[in-house]
Amino acid sequence: MSENKIIYMDNNATTRVYQEVLDAMLPYFKDQYYNPSSMYSPAGAVHKEMEKARGEVADFLGCDPIEVCFVSCGSEGDNMAIRGTIEAYPTKNHIITTRVEHPAVIETCKSLERLGYRITLLDVDNDGNINIDDLKKAINDNTAIVSIMYANNETGVIFPVKEIGEIVKNAGAVFHVDAVQAAGKLPLIMKDEPYIDMLTIAGHKIHAPKGIGALYIKKGTKLRTVQTGGHQERGRRAGTENVPYIIGLGKAASMVKAELPKFIEHTSKLRDKLEEEVLKRIKEVKINGKGAKRVSNTTNISFKNIEGEAILLLLDGYGICTSSGSACSSGTLEPSPVLQAMGVPFEYAHSSTRFSLSLDNTMDEIMYTADAIEKIVARLRDISPYRD
Repeated sequence: MSENKIIYMDNNATTRVYQEVLDAMLPYFKDQYYNPSSMYSPAGAVHKEMEKARGEVADFLGCDPIEVCFVSCGSEGDNMAIRGTIEAYPTKNHIITTRVEHPAVIETCKSLERLGYRITLLDVDNDGNINIDDLKKAINDNTAIVSIMYANNETGVIFPVKEIGEIVKNAGAVFHVDAVQAAGKLPLIMKDEPYIDMLTIAGHKIHAPKGIGALYIKKGTKLRTVQTGGHQERGRRAGTENVPYIIGLGKAASMVKAELPKFIEHTSKLRDKLEEEVLKRIKEVKINGKGAKRVSNTTNISFKNIEGEAILLLLDGYGICTSSGSACSSGTLEPSPVLQAMGVPFEYAHSSTRFSLSLDNTMDEIMYTADAIEKIVARLRDISPYRD
């Protein structure tokens, strides 16, 4: 491995913008700068390209283009789904989600709890699986919305959204799925998902830029506007459309859909090899969520009695970019709420390190990373106050 090479294994935080995506976007920053809502011909041409991108995203999601609403990011999509639903159902004041959701959902629910809404946080087991019976017991006629992620951002654990959705719809509630970490890693075909009312994706997780996302809104779903102003996006979200980023999202969606089978095969092979090497070389290691069904590119590994921050710092010295969990929860020394919810022992939870791969990664990088981890863990355990 050459010196100064960056080995990027933090694709659940953000992905590299594909060159083809950037090339598609560039004309709309300069020559094609027109407001797509204006009436003159050049603006009409921009509007036409924007709708073409909507069609590409719809094809990616397996839905009708009119069911695609462009938003600025995954967090906005999640907020729009939850807040827009409770405003649409003013007589209901109950929301259900899980303890392992992204802060975009958890913090939104907490803010609504302060306004008087009742929030149920479903537990998960030691592998991160949801207990379906807990959902059946919690849901009732007063439940406005159930918001549950498709794949966990830290562990990659996949939730059974079809089974969950059937329970939600039979109870008469709205079902929203945060699919930010599933997009580009699992097929998303809304025509085959009769129970999903809304689903969020974010562009920068699928090789489009940061600052763009989409919320799938099934036809007939009641949703109040939470961002008022103009009538863009069929009156669902005010604000002049971010045309270059929408064009980029459409291009990325088309590319990622085409390469999905290759992505799953490639990243699962690399992920499994990394786990195999780490388990073979290092004692007292936990692969968090290993007993559950996971997306192919993600592994979350804990090493007993050492600090995750120190691991990340030393991995950075080897040119390896990883994270200790959700990038949106960084800056705290507390163990990940996701791992706490899974009951990961304290002596392991503090050292969790997430490796999230892409088609850019190679087997040479995996072996280099395994060598680095082995050396780093040995070094940190030698100076750990908790060593035997």
